[in-house]
Amino acid sequence: MRVLYLFGLFIVLIHVGVLIGCVNGEDKVDINVEYLPSDCNSFAKKGDKLQVHYVLTLESNGNKIDSSVDRGSPFEFTLGRGQVIKGWEIGIEGMCPGEKRQLKIPPSLGYGSRSTGRIPPHSTLVFATELIKIVSSADNSEL
Repeated sequence: MRVLYLFGLFIVLIHVGVLIGCVNGEDKVDINVEYLPSDCNSFAKKGDKLQVHYVLTLESNGNKIDSSVDRGSPFEFTLGRGQVIKGWEIGIEGMCPGEKRQLKIPPSLGYGSRSTGRIPPHSTLVFATELIKIVSSADNSEL
């Protein structure tokens, strides 16, 4: 009887572990550094005001949804203030000016189950990003 109980407990723990692994895997931004300047000496951190160029495509079909590059105007925001989706908060932190990253953001760190403009619900987002400038640092000093 005790062996049966331990075996059942073992099976339950395996299922819980698999479920936790699936949830954690969903909440991960896939970051691919495509270009890193050789003179990288300042890094984006929470509280910094940043200017970022991006091109957004959907992973499902590769369709371009939005592009600050096409508009000729980088997107400006303050990191860590909730002004952007969680996937950006994670994927942009630590970048240096001139660095280019591709961010693959799962729905749980993007727009989730809601539809936003041309972005369908449950979409995995792919952003080609370039940190143009750290406008001001977390201590509010201009750079």
